[in-house]
Amino acid sequence: MSTAPVIPPAALRPYLTDRHELLWQEADAFAAEYVASRVERMESAPHRVEREVAGVMARRGWFAVTVPAEFGGMDAGHVAKTILIHRVARVSAAAAAILQATLIPVGALLHFATPAQKQRWLPQVADGSMRLSIASTEPRAGGHIGGIETTAERSGKEWVITGSKIHIGNSHLAGAHLVIARTAEPGVSASKALTAFLIESDRTGLWVAAHRPGLGLHGFTAGRLDINGVRVPQDNVVGGVGEGLSVAQSSSILYGRPNLAAISLGLHEMIVETTTAYLKGRPRYRSSLADVPVLRDRIGEMEARLRAARILAYQAVHLLDQGLPCDAELINAKYLGHRWAARSAQDAMELHGARALAPDCPLQRLWRDVQHTYPPAGTGEIQRIRLADAALGEDRIEWSEQLALKAGWARRPDPTAA
Repeated sequence: MSTAPVIPPAALRPYLTDRHELLWQEADAFAAEYVASRVERMESAPHRVEREVAGVMARRGWFAVTVPAEFGGMDAGHVAKTILIHRVARVSAAAAAILQATLIPVGALLHFATPAQKQRWLPQVADGSMRLSIASTEPRAGGHIGGIETTAERSGKEWVITGSKIHIGNSHLAGAHLVIARTAEPGVSASKALTAFLIESDRTGLWVAAHRPGLGLHGFTAGRLDINGVRVPQDNVVGGVGEGLSVAQSSSILYGRPNLAAISLGLHEMIVETTTAYLKGRPRYRSSLADVPVLRDRIGEMEARLRAARILAYQAVHLLDQGLPCDAELINAKYLGHRWAARSAQDAMELHGARALAPDCPLQRLWRDVQHTYPPAGTGEIQRIRLADAALGEDRIEWSEQLALKAGWARRPDPTAA
């Protein structure tokens, strides 16, 4: 696979500033220098958590790409975030997953933390000394936020939190976890029953289970947290008591879904690149497999999906940077981005024939990794239900407009303006 820097496609130029294009080049250079050489090691040792790449990204300040400069962040916005994830994912989706998983709770702090909390935590994210996770999914409730069973009860000036969380991205790398817990009696609506708490990883009673590798994303850790009577002060409540659902949902829409769209996009690009290179290099009838019409038809379909996914991913985050309502666009970019990448991955496996089954075929990693972009931040069914809400005029809060304005992202220079 080629890891050489690529000039942004002309179709993306309307969404990119000069700073974005420089960041694109920087991300490509980083992926070639620091990530590509580690991919084989990550694949051959799936029980090992990749810490070195995470450390380099942290020192570059990438975990604070959307954090304002007053807290030491890059102050670069959502298009910039997408560029970093997308370009790294071309070389390693696992490395890109490490980046995107911390960016979700960072977004929650930007939108819901008090000024004092931001001053306390965001500079640590910016200087690379702290990475974060968001812990919502549970063993029994899965991703159903309303079914969360982890509880938090008041004890004087503290809260005592008990429960378990699973599939927590960066569970073994995070210095603190944004935990969604139930603070109301059973029967209270989820919109008022949940609260978000930032729990430092060294607090007594917090236990991180041993890393277990998944189907793909080798090197990335998405583990289990057991929270046994962990005590945290009131100052660790993020957002108001009862606002946990808003914290979780808005973070999922504004960060989780576009982040996963970016990972799907990076994988999709490499799936198409890997397949076209294979077909062009495989001789057949005095030419190559790339000249066989039925195979060119399959490649054309893969390319059509890829080009559409690329535009969806970047258009959505461009709207977000402009403070415009785009929840449905962010949802659609995640939904179709995964669906199209997964379809192209299956096509690629078939086009490779028996070669795809060989243990040294790079396509296997891409196929396995793309499966990991389906469940997080809502399965395809959830995305379609949210899109149906939009079609029927039953949209809920437009987090994109409300929180982009609150965070100060709105009305940044628009590269599409005349």
